[in-house]
Amino acid sequence: MFKITKKENLAPNIYLMDVEAPRIAKYALPGQFLIVRVDEEGERIPLTICDYDSEKGLVQIVFQVIGGDTYRMSSLEVGDSFADMVGPLGKPSDLTEMPLEELKKMKICFIAGGVGTAPVYCQLKWLKNQGVEVDCIQGARTKDIIILEKEMSEVSNLHICTDDGSYGIHGNVCVALQKLWDEGKRFDRVIAIGPMIMMKFVCQLTKQLGVETIVSMNPIMVDGTGMCGACRLMVGGKVKFACVDGPEFDGHQVDFAQAMQRMKLYATEEGRLYLRAKEGDTHHGGCGNCGN
Repeated sequence: MFKITKKENLAPNIYLMDVEAPRIAKYALPGQFLIVRVDEEGERIPLTICDYDSEKGLVQIVFQVIGGDTYRMSSLEVGDSFADMVGPLGKPSDLTEMPLEELKKMKICFIAGGVGTAPVYCQLKWLKNQGVEVDCIQGARTKDIIILEKEMSEVSNLHICTDDGSYGIHGNVCVALQKLWDEGKRFDRVIAIGPMIMMKFVCQLTKQLGVETIVSMNPIMVDGTGMCGACRLMVGGKVKFACVDGPEFDGHQVDFAQAMQRMKLYATEEGRLYLRAKEGDTHHGGCGNCGN
């Protein structure tokens, strides 16, 4: 059993939890993910690691309520436990394998959107601890759903933007990146983690700017072990699986159209599971799709 030691509601339907998982915390690296199950009958939910503390034996996860089991996760409290937690899985960021002196010479800009802020924070904190200074653009639709702002500002040169202009730069992350570029900022690498559509348009812009770009394809993972086929994608014309070959890939080589179509194949089922979990006995099949 994996005990929850901390729970925080970061924004509507977005939660942070610290969980006792000593073996995962001991071996975790930025860019990797883990799989949790609420109970023995629960689905396997892959989540990127937000933070880890090997001395305390804790890992930190951030998740958004989008399906039945994430809804059940949100009902757990401090002192409750997950039935299973497996990890670390996936390949760590290649930044963790670079010589430190080479890493310090790089000009890196992270771009974080939505719950993608969590895995970005993990990488930013690791880089900060190595003495590497980086920029980060954090975007949201509006000020109220920005998460981890204080933590992000402590480990990067943070630039916040909102679609509605309620906070920071007025516009999306591409507007913010273009603004920094126009002001003379130059980057050797951009690392974008967030909604699929955000990463797609970031890659379109960075291709025009001639900047190497890495994206994390964790949004399309379901099983997390390469068995279900949900995270199958094309990268440079070759078949890859986000959970075992990634989750990070060269963004300019990813076929986003194909990846986004595969996401849609799973979204409807998750939506039904969410409604059934949320509405309980009052969910009588009135939607006409669930078969209840």
